[in-house]
Amino acid sequence: MKPPLKRTLSIVISFLLLASAGISLFTSDRQSSGAQVLKVPSDTTIDGLRARVIVQRDERGIPYIEAANESDLYFAQGYVTASDRLWQMDLLRRTARGELSEIFGKVVLEEDKRRRTYGFAVVAEATIAHAPAEVRNALEAYARGVNAFINSLTSETLPLEFRILKYRPRPWTMGDSIVIGKNFAEALSNTWRLDLMREKFANLPADKRRVIFPIVSPRDVLVVGTDRTRRRNSTSRIGSQRASNQTLRLDDDSVRFMRALAEIEETMARSRARIGLYAEDRAASNNWVVSGKRTASGKPLLADDPHLQPTAPSIWYMTHLSAPGLRVAGVATPGAPGIIIGHNERIAWGLTNLGPDVQDIYREKFDPQNSRRYQTPAGWRDAEVRREEIKVRKSPVSTETETVSHDVTVTRHGPIIFEQDGARYALRWTALNPQVVDFEAFGKINRARNWNEFRGALKLYRGPTQNFVYADVDGNIGYYGAGQIPVRKSGDGSVPYDGATDAGEWKSFIPFGELPHVYNPPSGIIVTANSRVVGESYPHHLTHVWSAPDRARRIYDLLSAKQKLTISDFRAVQGDVHSLSAILFAREVVEAARAEKSGTKSGDDKWQEMVQMFDRWDGNLEAESRAALLATEIRDVLQRKILAASLGEELAKSYIWPNRTTFINWIISERPRAWLPPEYEDYAALLRACLTEARSALAKRYGADESKWTWGRAAQVRFQHPISAIPVIGQQFSIAPFPQRGGGGGFATVNVGSGVSMRLIADPGNWDNTQHGITLGQSGDPSSVHWKDQLADWRAVTPRAFPFSTRGVNAAAKQTLVLTPATK
Repeated sequence: MKPPLKRTLSIVISFLLLASAGISLFTSDRQSSGAQVLKVPSDTTIDGLRARVIVQRDERGIPYIEAANESDLYFAQGYVTASDRLWQMDLLRRTARGELSEIFGKVVLEEDKRRRTYGFAVVAEATIAHAPAEVRNALEAYARGVNAFINSLTSETLPLEFRILKYRPRPWTMGDSIVIGKNFAEALSNTWRLDLMREKFANLPADKRRVIFPIVSPRDVLVVGTDRTRRRNSTSRIGSQRASNQTLRLDDDSVRFMRALAEIEETMARSRARIGLYAEDRAASNNWVVSGKRTASGKPLLADDPHLQPTAPSIWYMTHLSAPGLRVAGVATPGAPGIIIGHNERIAWGLTNLGPDVQDIYREKFDPQNSRRYQTPAGWRDAEVRREEIKVRKSPVSTETETVSHDVTVTRHGPIIFEQDGARYALRWTALNPQVVDFEAFGKINRARNWNEFRGALKLYRGPTQNFVYADVDGNIGYYGAGQIPVRKSGDGSVPYDGATDAGEWKSFIPFGELPHVYNPPSGIIVTANSRVVGESYPHHLTHVWSAPDRARRIYDLLSAKQKLTISDFRAVQGDVHSLSAILFAREVVEAARAEKSGTKSGDDKWQEMVQMFDRWDGNLEAESRAALLATEIRDVLQRKILAASLGEELAKSYIWPNRTTFINWIISERPRAWLPPEYEDYAALLRACLTEARSALAKRYGADESKWTWGRAAQVRFQHPISAIPVIGQQFSIAPFPQRGGGGGFATVNVGSGVSMRLIADPGNWDNTQHGITLGQSGDPSSVHWKDQLADWRAVTPRAFPFSTRGVNAAAKQTLVLTPATK
């Protein structure tokens, strides 16, 4: 599903008032002052540098920063990044800190309350004390660089968003760089709502729970272990033809409970989408690496493409960093030093979300006579109550604010994050540990020269657990699932624990050496794409919540089909729009139709037309495909009817499961009688009804002309800027939507379309051949030539070469800026 966008009208109305208040004068002012924000002179004197720094930019505006020491390097990185993305950086920190209401008003207050409840800002500030000196030095230098740029701005040269919203950015801090990492943690490790949801399914018969919450799939691509050495209990497998006819009905309290959960998720999904960190079903990337024995060059090749909500500008910023002992290139997070995904002179690495369960929920028992006291095994204990003061803008035409108090109750397990009908639930989460310092790991990854040093760096990684793939110039490839994954005293954290006991306590974390990993596998291929990576032989519990394996299986099959792979082959895989589940669905619908026993029925012409369309379809989600859209719509109706018959309407609406594709694939393939809604005589009759509903929905949505019922009409690429909806003023931030190829969700393809936030193909055989690109461009200024100059390459899946060697960088340079220390 797309992130919910309801209630955003309030923001638009607010900005309409801004426009009526005369802020449109900035539109005509933009060419004279807005563009100057990114206009870079050839020589700039800056206070705070130790030595001269050279910044070269290529035709895409990518900065290649060369410094005589690392302090100046990170200072310059902060300065240059801010020159392109300052307002985005401010938006990222305000989102994590819960300070959006100060600029957007009351409409985002609930988002701020949620982040204040998590306590991201409190955790970030506490983390600084635990950071080693080298990390503090890098953060401090980066912050000084950002502030040097902020201090260079006048009221006329501030980025346009600040002028529209009538405020000036406050100084950047070390804590700001740390806190924006919590945005990623929230997007990539958010399972607590699933835990609460599954508790409501506890009374559903086990055979039905097993089917609707599948863990394994016949398409799984395992990286570590096998499924043959040990059998799990039956709850991990998809089930059989037999299933109970019992239907679970929710009482009124449970209905309110589920609706409240859905409302929270809707609000926070919208909030994550605003900053480009909404990941559908937590499915956030493809990566793979192949050894030299499988490439034309004889050297490994590595690919990575993170999947996140499209925004303007991109969530990534391309950078090349060079100082004595360090040379690294790739993408960084605007607001943080170093490189997150990329390569240095010796190794390359890419990330996808592993997604283990690192959030546990505890139902806390509070004293009815004292709302601050809660039960523990040792008796009653007073909870901490933290008062948060949130500034809320009173009016869109004034910067005046009012203060709203928000009390956060914190138990021994963590903050109370959900309350309903007297029940209070606390959250324990690895991201709320102030001793977690992610930058230490990435700093060492940026310098790693071999597998052992890479492993040593990953041992320090404590962020959202990721699938790291690796390649080096010596021909080695590897994989590591790195991050903190709890080992519980009992249970697996998939449903809430009783907080008054110690049953759900975290005893430890999976030892680093026992996290899933592999080095130079015999196959010469490693693929991850958010689906299950470990077999049943793996001894530790990671999660029950895997994404569907369609993307991983398709990538693996395409790579395996050719003996000697090239960069061109990798680009073709990244651009692939064939859906394994789509073609399965189409073929099974055709088979069900041909097996139909009944004769001609009402609507038979449209039924036969659909059968013929599906029979001819190749399963590709091309923009002009009618079959792709019709199949998607029918499949959605089918899922809704199947679940409503078994769960009841209300619980069916609340059902969410990242691997639900496996469930529907099983339904359409096996067509089990026990799951057929009783009003239909067979699955052909059910599918006929689904077709009728699907056609009716499509007609309402797109009109009566069926030639316009195409995949590209429904699947539109939209790069949203937070203020692009404002009439007149916002138009300069708008990018016209266009039809996409490929997609995610139930018919996921390798190329998920609008969700691809970056593409990398690293070539350790010749780093200058490395292909890298982001969605739009380097600049956050719509008047810049680099605002969307990478969009055409993104659409065509043709990321350009990203030069790395000194010779390559010098040849690519189109502009040079020398940052010179100010004399004292």
